[in-house]
Amino acid sequence: MANQQMPSAEAQIETAATGWRAVVPPAQWLAGYRWQWLSADAIAGATLAAYGIPVSLAYATLAGLPPQYGIYCYLVGGLFYALFGSSRQLAIGPTSAISMLVGVTVADMAGGDPVRFASIAALTAILVAVMCVLAWIFKLSSLVNFISETILLGFKAGAALTIALTQLPKLFGVKGGGEQFFERVAILVGQLPDTQLVVLAFGIAAIALLLLGEKLLPGRPVALFVVVLSIVLLTVTPLREMGFKIVGTLPTGLPEFHFPALRVRDVDGIIPLAFACLLLSYVESVSAARAIAQKNGYEIDPRQELLGLGAANLAAGLFQGYPVAGGLSQSSVNDKAGAKTPLSLVFASITIGLCLLFLTGLLTNLPNVVLAAIVLVAVKGLVDIRELRHVWHVSRYEFLVSMLAFAAVLQLGILKGVIVAVLASMLLLIRRAAHPHVAMLGRIPGTQRYSDVERHPDNEAVPGVLMFRVEASLLYFNTEHVRATVWEKIRSSASPVKLVICDLSSSPSVDIAGARMLAAMQADLSKRGMVLRIVMAHAGARDILRAEGLEERVGHLGRRVTVSDVVDAFLRGADTTSATLDET
Repeated sequence: MANQQMPSAEAQIETAATGWRAVVPPAQWLAGYRWQWLSADAIAGATLAAYGIPVSLAYATLAGLPPQYGIYCYLVGGLFYALFGSSRQLAIGPTSAISMLVGVTVADMAGGDPVRFASIAALTAILVAVMCVLAWIFKLSSLVNFISETILLGFKAGAALTIALTQLPKLFGVKGGGEQFFERVAILVGQLPDTQLVVLAFGIAAIALLLLGEKLLPGRPVALFVVVLSIVLLTVTPLREMGFKIVGTLPTGLPEFHFPALRVRDVDGIIPLAFACLLLSYVESVSAARAIAQKNGYEIDPRQELLGLGAANLAAGLFQGYPVAGGLSQSSVNDKAGAKTPLSLVFASITIGLCLLFLTGLLTNLPNVVLAAIVLVAVKGLVDIRELRHVWHVSRYEFLVSMLAFAAVLQLGILKGVIVAVLASMLLLIRRAAHPHVAMLGRIPGTQRYSDVERHPDNEAVPGVLMFRVEASLLYFNTEHVRATVWEKIRSSASPVKLVICDLSSSPSVDIAGARMLAAMQADLSKRGMVLRIVMAHAGARDILRAEGLEERVGHLGRRVTVSDVVDAFLRGADTTSATLDET
């Protein structure tokens, strides 16, 4: 048919795989690889390298490591991810949040020793890899879904401000300092009179060029152009003598393979750091991979991503790097440049390797203020004002939770902010589960159907009857809330209640505690001359209720008895507990 869409390139190379092929995705996509894709992957890889080199230099300084360590992460991270990752376009390298997390946390662990600092950073990456493999073995990929998007929204905004504040002293040409966010703000304000105006003007110009490039040339390595231009200006003009700090000489050659000199037990606090890096890495990587995959018409395997990230972090740890992740910005560059398969990451690594062998001398005069500008422009994407406004209008409660994560990052730092964000997500989930909505029902006018009176105030009440529906499973941690809500409604009823109907149609399951709560409610109601009737319970719930003896107390638990059936029987003066109400 003329209008039938052709499947995307990615969809065409999807093949069913079992055994070892399912664990090694190249065994699947290489079988369907087309030679005409080779040039596209090569161009995309070179473009990604051009984007990644200046960005990774900036992120490495943010992490407190020599600039070349960021390049090492890009070199080996993407190469090893290509062997195990399920995304076709995800680009792997250092990210702003992880770099900042490593920088502020490892500084305390290293005690001012740069060699120990690098070893701890590398060991952290290896620990992340171990955690990824364990999570893959035990199929824990779904656990990350418990981290609320609302929490991440506030966390990212706080991280962006924290990261930006570490770069502002470089932008103003001052020393900066301080440990916590507000302390850094105070120190920076005090140093503003010492601002190097030439450095500030240079940094603002770099930011302007980067923002202009983002708008006019999306997906292009504009940062590389800014880096080259700044190096040329400092090389051929007297600017270098006007207070600029430069990167200096970078070592030539590829990173060496070696195990970190430290062991896990030698570094207090490294396990929480690795766990926080794992959370940030996995959430950011899977989110970016899903966005790119949806655009290109294929699906990723979240569990397989654990192996891909594990391999990338293991390589980073063994080749003088630190924890890496997949990011949306670099992945978008890879995708827009035409990448068809993970082979683009291989070409990117080859390009980066050649630069390390032959071109590092060209970076000597790169000013630090340009690296700061790159970071500042990169982290602006972490603050989503539009989404924050949306959350504010939709749910004030979730907005406050988001702001809790935001404040935690500013006040406690990124590592503790991650922990607070995770705890807040868990508490939010527990609160929602422990306080389900208990809908009080009324008859929809002109029908025999019943719905929530709170949402539909025009629903008709039935004198002498209280009907409620628990809109969640009835489990041990929410039974008290349900019981208290029902009794409050009974006590506040305008007319004496004679019949209470519990509609369990929205409760997928009922545990023993839930069944016993209903039994206790029936006993209390009976003492007060009221009757409890349970309708529309699911099969598993009926089994539990019967096992707890509820059927003998409240009447037959028929699978077809509705609220309307019980109400009609009550209005006729019939026995509402009779089994004859059930059609079977």
